[in-house]
Amino acid sequence: MTTVTAYGDPLGPRGRRRALIASVVGGLVLLGLLAIAIGKFASAGQLDGERWDELLSTDGAQAFWRGLRATLKAAAAAVALSVTVGTVMALGRLSQRRVVRALAGTYVQLFRALPSLLLILFGFFGLPALGIDVSKYWALVIGLTLYNSAIFAEVIRAGVLSLPRGQAEAAYAVGMTRGQAQRLVVLPQAVSRMLPSLVAQGVVVLKDTSYGFVIGYEELLRTGQFAGESTASLLQAYLIVAIVYVAVCFALSQLARWLEGRQARRYGHAAVVAPGVEDLAVVQR
Repeated sequence: MTTVTAYGDPLGPRGRRRALIASVVGGLVLLGLLAIAIGKFASAGQLDGERWDELLSTDGAQAFWRGLRATLKAAAAAVALSVTVGTVMALGRLSQRRVVRALAGTYVQLFRALPSLLLILFGFFGLPALGIDVSKYWALVIGLTLYNSAIFAEVIRAGVLSLPRGQAEAAYAVGMTRGQAQRLVVLPQAVSRMLPSLVAQGVVVLKDTSYGFVIGYEELLRTGQFAGESTASLLQAYLIVAIVYVAVCFALSQLARWLEGRQARRYGHAAVVAPGVEDLAVVQR
């Protein structure tokens, strides 16, 4: 049986007590800072009802909804393309051909090292300079795809490496080629095992869509700015945008946590993956 272990030893009784105390103290400090911030906002009149009425009206809600839909649309496209390209690159890094491994490794190392904002700016300014006309939406999606596909490639590669060799050997025994074994046996199990980490990286992609702000793509942050400027309630608009981001990312994080628990019950241990790190999983037989 194969188990995947996390880096570091489990906490003992004393360590768990210290972690609990630190969590409680940290939580109280955050609550105190939040109370102070709310008090400052209230004393400055930022919480007055008239500052929120227009933003929370039907027109204001529709504006935020438009921005959220644009954010989700870009995030969904970027995740789909990133997983597709990342899967190809992961298989390339595991290829028996040295040239393929080198090309896939160069792709992963290059785009993992570049900031996603720089790649988005390249898509918006660089591609038109090369004669490739792209919209703001596709400039954002391309930039996010180039960066996140490298991260997804390492996550999927770690999933493949975490599987016992007997899976591929059993496929070879029934007459499958290496490509068929990878595609039909190994890869589906690897993706299933790494699903919590894939969802968690999807949350990162969702938040990074806010970089579309700098190229004029009307995602949630930019539409929030427009709504705030038109109602002279810019701070309130940003607070609403922050609340929406927190709500959506919290829902996706809970989905990742549920999937992680499901995988732990299925395999006995959950795979712990740190995206972007070499040899992300430690396999013991």
